[in-house]
Amino acid sequence: MAMTRSEALAHLTANGMPYALEEGLIHDNLCRFFTHAPKTLGALFRDNCSDATFLVFQQERLTFNEVYEQASALANALHSDFGIIRGDRVAISMRNYPEWVIAFMAVTSMGAVAVAMNALWQSDEISYGLKHSGSKVLIADGERLERVAPILDELNLTVIGTRYQPAQGGFVDRSFDQLIQQHRGTAPQWHEPDPEDDATIFYTSGSTGHPKGAVSCHRNIISALFSWELDLAARQLEHDLIAPPQTDQPATLLAVPLFHATGSHAVFLQSYRAQRKMVCMYRWDPDAAVKLIENERISSFVAPAAMTGDLLEAGKRAGASLETLLSVGGGGAPRAAAQVAKIAKTFAQALPSTGWGMTETNAIGTGIGGAEYLTRPTSSGRCSAVLDIDIVDENGHSLPSGERGELRIRGASVIKGYWDRPEANAEAFDGPWLKTGDVAYLDDEGYLFIVDRIKDLVIRGGENIGCAEVEGALLELPEIIEASVYAVPDERLGEEVGATLYAASNLDPDTIKAVLAEKIAKFKIPRYLQIQQSPLPRIASGKINKRALRASAVDRLGKTQAGT
Repeated sequence: MAMTRSEALAHLTANGMPYALEEGLIHDNLCRFFTHAPKTLGALFRDNCSDATFLVFQQERLTFNEVYEQASALANALHSDFGIIRGDRVAISMRNYPEWVIAFMAVTSMGAVAVAMNALWQSDEISYGLKHSGSKVLIADGERLERVAPILDELNLTVIGTRYQPAQGGFVDRSFDQLIQQHRGTAPQWHEPDPEDDATIFYTSGSTGHPKGAVSCHRNIISALFSWELDLAARQLEHDLIAPPQTDQPATLLAVPLFHATGSHAVFLQSYRAQRKMVCMYRWDPDAAVKLIENERISSFVAPAAMTGDLLEAGKRAGASLETLLSVGGGGAPRAAAQVAKIAKTFAQALPSTGWGMTETNAIGTGIGGAEYLTRPTSSGRCSAVLDIDIVDENGHSLPSGERGELRIRGASVIKGYWDRPEANAEAFDGPWLKTGDVAYLDDEGYLFIVDRIKDLVIRGGENIGCAEVEGALLELPEIIEASVYAVPDERLGEEVGATLYAASNLDPDTIKAVLAEKIAKFKIPRYLQIQQSPLPRIASGKINKRALRASAVDRLGKTQAGT
């Protein structure tokens, strides 16, 4: 018999139930967390070893047991060969290779901190991340090694290389494969960390300056993983749903990067308890994705709206029903309502789902799926059971349902804070509450609707881009006197990067983009550039009138697309 969501959650989280909740302190804040969950990531990995297939990358196939054995060997190598101990930072910078997963498991199991480096970063950005985090070891693939080479003299760390050619890694201290072979089969040489020990640092772009390193403990991350399981179980009880029988091993397609919380948590880490096969893509290719879904019998796919839209079109081109897909999840950026409806109509069995979360919340927050999502396609869903959300006015006072204000969130999955950024912590937190910078409202049933943002960000296909960072890179060009960076609507990616510049002389946009490519990741480079030889408009306070510049750019772009 169907229940209300409150009844379903109360039933599933009661004492003695698998998702029982208890109250306790996390980072000195009173939170609700799962009584029967593993205390650490290492325990999650160890408790879910099996001979089932775990990782698939091109022709490579590894079981859960094989991956755990390699991770244990690498952990021993990090400790015995390089002196890595509890709390030390180890950076991982590579594509979605099996080695990323193995390295993450090794580092977090032994109590060290995995620093997830954005694989799209260029040399200056990599240098900042390594220095800021204080990483003692860098584990990188060939492409990243080439970017590290020019800055190696600035860094005091050990480099472990994987999937590289001799010309790319002449400075590599040890090879990944060599370390695994040398330490395979040795007994663990580390002690289990505490649930509140630092486990990860994920870098996220903010509205000012350099990216910030969001620090999560083991319990933060485990809370997120169990929260997704609880939400699914509650939705099944609420709507009296019975999961369709599966004759195949559950399987998911990893097409989003592992250096984002969506890829690492919702796809990679959530695969353990589900004993789910994870098929890794080197880079996003929707036509290749269709073939992988058919050949590997993929049952779930999680990606931003741009990628799920690509998959819809590729599936139609190939005439593929993709009948094994049961769930198409989203996040990072909202889907258009039309795409929500298309997922249910285009694929044989797949139902759409989405949610709102942040790197700072370990990717959870609110969630919605199935029939409730189809009838509320612009909503981000209802709040996780281990979190609380509030909509507040400019003075921090709670607002009633229907009124717009800033979304704030607190609870078990919210980060400890930002690594070595006390000023950012002071700005982002009000006691236990994280100020999200999103403008939102709640309806009478508790569904969240995101309508705007306070933070000066561009969200391009799920990637947060700090406008101030791009403006800073532009202003390093001596000819540019003023720069204003803003979001421009984009049908596929949600938003693209636009910029208006005041330059002392005529500048060629392609030249500007070429110079920027040496300083910042490609996805941050403005697609739309407007260059003028007069000061940018100001508001009464003297600040650049970014709103007017953006409106002008959007109007100009609309006329260009209309051919007028």
